Amino acid sequence: MTSKVPNQKPRELLTRIHIRNKQRRYKIDRIAVAVFCSEVFREIGESDPALSLAFVNSREMQALNNRYLQRNYATDVLSFAYDEKTMDGRNFLGEIIIAPEVSARNAHQFRVHPEKELKKLLIHGILHLLGYDHEIDKGRMQRLQTNLMRRTFFKEAPPILYIQDLYRIRN
Repeated sequence: MTSKVPNQKPRELLTRIHIRNKQRRYKIDRIAVAVFCSEVFREIGESDPALSLAFVNSREMQALNNRYLQRNYATDVLSFAYDEKTMDGRNFLGEIIIAPEVSARNAHQFRVHPEKELKKLLIHGILHLLGYDHEIDKGRMQRLQTNLMRRTFFKEAPPILYIQDLYRIRN
């Protein structure tokens, strides 16, 4: 895929969008994730911020959710915003943590493709890092998220998640 992000090659995006895949069940295309996140930033008018993304298994996600939010279950996404931090001269927004296993289960439950669910979570996490909060903003974040999901960049983005058996997902 060629990015619509001016003057940036997809591999160069990995210098400002750090991506770690700490789980083994799903293969993640790091370049496609970086390009997708960069497209989200472009669509909402954010210029070149840096962030960190981690994909973790459900056990690690449960531990993080319990530690930071006192909720003892595995959630699909967590976001940790870091105010006024910089990385290599760029505004460092924070970290997004996603559990693809939980995301895939939710996709099955909601009857959507796991790829769409994962991309929705990336948008959701980015919006949280930018200060949106769906718990207090009277639907503003949800409206923006829905609007972004209707745009061409969302619908035509290449796959970021590789699943060998979509419907083998249980527990």
